[in-house]
Amino acid sequence: MNRIKKPNIKYAIIFLFATLLYALCQMLFSTILMGEDPSNNFFSQLASHYVVILTMCVGDYILLLFLNKYLPYSKSILLRIIADVIGVSLICLIILGAFNYLIYDILLISKDGMPSFLVKFVFAMTNNIPILLAFELIYYFQSEQKAIADSEKAKREALMFEHETLRAQINPHFLFNSLNVLSSLIYMNPDNANKFTKALSKTYRYVLSLNRRPTVSVEEDLDALESYIFLMKMRFENSFTFTVNKISDSEKNKIIPLTLQLLIENVFKHNVATEEMPLDIKITISNEYITVENDIQPSNDVDKGGIGLRYLTKQYTLYGKDVIVEHTKEQFIVKIPYIQP
Repeated sequence: MNRIKKPNIKYAIIFLFATLLYALCQMLFSTILMGEDPSNNFFSQLASHYVVILTMCVGDYILLLFLNKYLPYSKSILLRIIADVIGVSLICLIILGAFNYLIYDILLISKDGMPSFLVKFVFAMTNNIPILLAFELIYYFQSEQKAIADSEKAKREALMFEHETLRAQINPHFLFNSLNVLSSLIYMNPDNANKFTKALSKTYRYVLSLNRRPTVSVEEDLDALESYIFLMKMRFENSFTFTVNKISDSEKNKIIPLTLQLLIENVFKHNVATEEMPLDIKITISNEYITVENDIQPSNDVDKGGIGLRYLTKQYTLYGKDVIVEHTKEQFIVKIPYIQP
């Protein structure tokens, strides 16, 4: 059974106590400033100040959520500060307008002896600015903690990726097929057997070189892919075609290691490739994405093991990137975003 997550009572009590204490301080400051007796209507004054402070907290919290979404500090610190000041001013004007209407028009309290609207506005601003600053500091420290947690999570996922990738490459099925092809080539074509051995060695060497490397350049991944494609050519011969179209100079951009090889493995794993039904595989390197597309020729015997598209999608999500998958009747298309331009 799933447990229902209980609200955090501790933080709610801390918030209520902090706002009550702040309202008390502001009430005492206000009465001293105006030369009034703090003991006169103490609880009614405290209640009115508390309602104002609580309303400011709600307004500031909504303002903070709005600015975090549409104008974060990462865009422009100066514009964010200006937006904070404008937002606090608007909140104070709205609250003052509402309370003036309540006091003077609804409760019909006389304006004699009451401070001017400007004095009230300045006093409201001195009350509200610390509240927003407190919210901003809380948000900043929470963001820092989240960034540290995400960084640690990314490191753990990267280490897991290395382990799983190595295990996926050095598996009995892959080795069995490779050694079968190699043993045939030794007798039939010693030159190709030598090339096959070098390509196989290069493929494993690239995998082993990825220790503690969370990203690689597109150029590196393409270079390693050439060896893997050569292995597949030796195995499948004329059963597939493979082309790389470079329509932009994006080979220095960063991607997850072995992205291309894992996607090509996925193509062979889920499709039939024969000379009668050759499989067409195409990679396109553009400004925004690397696109891997292939014809759909479904295989009945699909190997469910290894690292597939789902794992790659998870890896890119750690960097805030979305892998786009387009599945039509005739084509399967995967668009890989760059992690770093």
